[in-house]
Amino acid sequence: MTPKVEAITGYTFTATDELLLDANIWLLVYGPQKPGDRRVAAYSQALNDMLAAKSRIYIDVLIVSEFINAYARIKWRLFSSTFPDFKQFRKSSHFQPIAQDIAADTKQVLRHCTPISNGFEALAIDDLLNTYAAGNSDFNDQVLAALCQKAGLKLVTDDADFKGRPIPIITNNRNLLI
Repeated sequence: MTPKVEAITGYTFTATDELLLDANIWLLVYGPQKPGDRRVAAYSQALNDMLAAKSRIYIDVLIVSEFINAYARIKWRLFSSTFPDFKQFRKSSHFQPIAQDIAADTKQVLRHCTPISNGFEALAIDDLLNTYAAGNSDFNDQVLAALCQKAGLKLVTDDADFKGRPIPIITNNRNLLI
């Protein structure tokens, strides 16, 4: 039986909730957003509700890495006509203030979280790689799902790729809710 996927807008967070927020949630709350993106308000409110309820929010180094790298690439796209190569952009003087913003926003994210290890050394890596080799699964998503399963965490995500995973999910993504 696949655990329940719940709508974030109807979810009542409690102090007993143990949550892992995917990088896409942190990007919607603290990263650069498209104007009018309805997800920003939903997930920002949910984070406020989690904090008010004193829910336990965990973070893994993969999530931090994805947040930082995705944030940097979003900003690079704004400069891609000047810097067609990401690494060239990252080495330019244009990137330094952006890197400072990313670091500051990452520190904001980390203020809300307790670090947790994904237990890489104990993962069934061959199984994960075989699933990855089939071509329809993101490796990092597999690691995060395994972490949630092992630690008994609920995943808060907007990523439809988690559909059907054997973990409880809280989301605003309609594709996960159907």
